[in-house]
Amino acid sequence: MPLRVAVFGTGEFALPTFRALMESDRHEVVAAYTQPDRTGRGHHRHVNKVKELATGHDVPVFQPQNINQPDVLEQLKALAADVFIVAAYGQILKAEFLAIAPLGAFNLHGSLLPRHRGAAPVQYSIWKGDADAGVTIFQIELALDSGPMIGQISTPIGPQETSGELMVRLADLSPGLTLKALDELQAGTARFEAQDTSLVTLAGKIKKEDGLINWTQSAREIDCHVRAMQPWPKASTVLHVPDRKPLRCIIVQATPLDEPGNANSPPGSVVKDDRPLVVQTGGGLLAVQTIQPEGKKPMDATSFANGYGIGDGAKFT
Repeated sequence: MPLRVAVFGTGEFALPTFRALMESDRHEVVAAYTQPDRTGRGHHRHVNKVKELATGHDVPVFQPQNINQPDVLEQLKALAADVFIVAAYGQILKAEFLAIAPLGAFNLHGSLLPRHRGAAPVQYSIWKGDADAGVTIFQIELALDSGPMIGQISTPIGPQETSGELMVRLADLSPGLTLKALDELQAGTARFEAQDTSLVTLAGKIKKEDGLINWTQSAREIDCHVRAMQPWPKASTVLHVPDRKPLRCIIVQATPLDEPGNANSPPGSVVKDDRPLVVQTGGGLLAVQTIQPEGKKPMDATSFANGYGIGDGAKFT
């Protein structure tokens, strides 16, 4: 008998896994729960892709404001699901919810737990300079991302990979991991591995101010930061040139150089040589390849340097 599965998710990270579950003949998706529809600026309704996916597969969709409300919990019990699969849902799940499915509730998390527990694991994997990222499926407990793991898959982080690009890759790795875990739960062969609490790190929700570049960091650290902050909030800085108005910029792409630079130059100083836009950091030089001045489209460093006319004394802060 296939397992009866209820899925819970809102973000695009959930889509490949939910699609695989809905198209699989190994298990049956009996319902999809997702966040209520939101209205953005100009009263335009945001497209909920999980809702669209479920509707297209004739899976009932529910969008409660609070998944832990008594009437919603009764509705969940009536579904008689064997197991819950959660991915980027966006609501706190309380004990009453977790007790409903006989086999338990399991979450897909975009990191190699116990590293990077929290809301932004993919961003932190790049931001903190990790060599590898991954996805973990674990049984949900009341404490944040703390439950025993039943599956994990890892992948190297590319040298120029951004958070947005890595998120897509991890989402595409998740369906096979999830189906394998469900098969093992069904067969009674799933292995539950406790997380090593000595290795826990936290990945809190990214805020807009997290995008500000700290030029006293090393070139390698700034490169990781630039890539981690894409697609949001993006890595920003302010360019100061003598006798010019300060210009806010987004650094879109940059590469650490294998050069120490000038220890007497303050971090953020633009190096004056034949290269278009090389910046002294707190540790080495950083070559900016793509930059976006405020109010403009992204452009390559040569076009920016020629158009803006960077002179002596230019500095990013």
